[in-house]
Amino acid sequence: MFSKSKINEPGPKQAEATPAPSAAPAAPVSDYKASAPKAKPAASLLSSDLHITGNVKTTGDIQVEGTVEGDIRAHLLTVGETATIKGEVTADDVVINGRIVGRVRGLKVRLTATARVEGDIIHKTIAIESGAHFEGSVQRQDDPLNPGGRKSAPSAASPAAAPSPSAAVQAATAAHKAEG
Repeated sequence: MFSKSKINEPGPKQAEATPAPSAAPAAPVSDYKASAPKAKPAASLLSSDLHITGNVKTTGDIQVEGTVEGDIRAHLLTVGETATIKGEVTADDVVINGRIVGRVRGLKVRLTATARVEGDIIHKTIAIESGAHFEGSVQRQDDPLNPGGRKSAPSAASPAAAPSPSAAVQAATAAHKAEG
């Protein structure tokens, strides 16, 4: 008898399971649709004919091709070759192909060969391609997004022995001038 009840129990569970699978796919489908808006949206594009006077702030990505007179705060900021930004730029990742007049703050900052920057760069990591024009100072900080960010710890060697980031920038500029 005990075995008969077990045999009988799976029958109703299978019968109950028959409606459940039809309901179960509906739930994952709706869960999938609910999670779809969480997918990363495309970057906001500020086209080359757009001129903005004022600050721009987003938690997403921005690609600037036009002109912005004001500060920009974003997750990823891409400055196009035709873009000009006059103001402070703060982003986790900054890729500069165009012109910035003002301070740049970023965890990762990249100046491409077409970049023109007039201002200070405060970064955690930086890459400057040959051909980039830069006038200002470079400062490494562990938390460059915070204006009161802590500078990186000094190395065991004396600070005078280690080349300053400005010297590295000057060397890259000199190397580029030698090429051209």
